[in-house]
Amino acid sequence: TSGYQVGVLDADIHGPCIPKMLGMRGEEVAVGPPGAFPAVGPYGVRVVSMDFLLQSDDTPVIWRGPIKMGVIRQFLSDFVWGPLDFLLIDLPPGTGDEPLSIMQLIPEMDGAIIVTTPSETSQIVVKKAIAFARQLKTPIVGVIENMSGFICPRCGFQVDIFKRGGGLTLAQEASVRFLGSIPIDPSICEASDGGASFILGNPPSPAAKAFREIVARVEEYVRLRSESVRSESDTGAEERPK
Repeated sequence: TSGYQVGVLDADIHGPCIPKMLGMRGEEVAVGPPGAFPAVGPYGVRVVSMDFLLQSDDTPVIWRGPIKMGVIRQFLSDFVWGPLDFLLIDLPPGTGDEPLSIMQLIPEMDGAIIVTTPSETSQIVVKKAIAFARQLKTPIVGVIENMSGFICPRCGFQVDIFKRGGGLTLAQEASVRFLGSIPIDPSICEASDGGASFILGNPPSPAAKAFREIVARVEEYVRLRSESVRSESDTGAEERPK
């Protein structure tokens, strides 16, 4: 977490998987006088997820839109998150109730990160997500291309299993930042299933390097946006009549 105070809201109501990926299955949220408290995971990351509230892995969540929006509102307002530098929100693909709820409940968010695969089929869905964010006036941090080729760990030869370069093309067409490409690496799956950090466990791998570069670009985006917001606030204060 690079010294940051980080929170993660798993807003994928029907398929919550963040606790599994962080090795937090079986954790419970604590409840006290101020409200409910997020579960604390590796490196002090505070996590809220529907997974903590389900009886078992087989328990489905069969809810319509208004109920889901109410739960997401509670996750944001009824939990005592404490001071945070970053609140990362994991959303399901598409333009359904969960992303709509988040964008309406947090209109001042720094932005949305769009993730695609190189395939044209994926990009059709992602283009709608970009238009969706713009219609709701949510800034777009940039586009990430996931599953961007497979690099052989023995010889270094790259095989573009699902094509390559679609994310960059999409970003250019939409006039948004391209944050980077993440190649396929079986160790990512192994680390996620085991609740371990892939980046710390595989620092020299091309995928780990790609993750670090993407994080640096997101940090830079947030820093510049924060400076811009402060500058606009200071200018507005100076222009107000005394």
